Amino acid sequence: MKWATRAGIHIDRAACAWLIRRFVDPEAEFVFVTDPAEVPTDATPFDMRGVELGHHHGDCSFETILRRHDLTTDPALNRIAEIVHEADLDDERFDAPEAPGLDVVLRGLSMTGDDDHTLTVTKPLFDGLYEYYRRATLLGREPA
Repeated sequence: MKWATRAGIHIDRAACAWLIRRFVDPEAEFVFVTDPAEVPTDATPFDMRGVELGHHHGDCSFETILRRHDLTTDPALNRIAEIVHEADLDDERFDAPEAPGLDVVLRGLSMTGDDDHTLTVTKPLFDGLYEYYRRATLLGREPA
């Protein structure tokens, strides 16, 4: 399935793409557009103004996708959602001290190549965050 988002991806779009490919659509193909009118008719848009899988009620797109695809029961994904939310919106809704660092890393990685490259290099980053918080949940403490 095709998914479309704005070109020049940063934290929320990169996290959403990872979430989609890892938990919603393993065969996802991503299209990056500069104008919402350029979204292919066979693509599902995300993290764009006015789309179903965008920012709603103070939530970032990652949080919206979690809810729309019934992924909110996973504590590791919920923790990543808090971090992504704070990195993207910086509204202090969540205690997420990791957010500024993750934002800087994502911004820097986005400077090293195009959007496809950013998705490739950020996949292990989000995989690592997921595994860390998954293990923390299982152990009831931070993993060593």
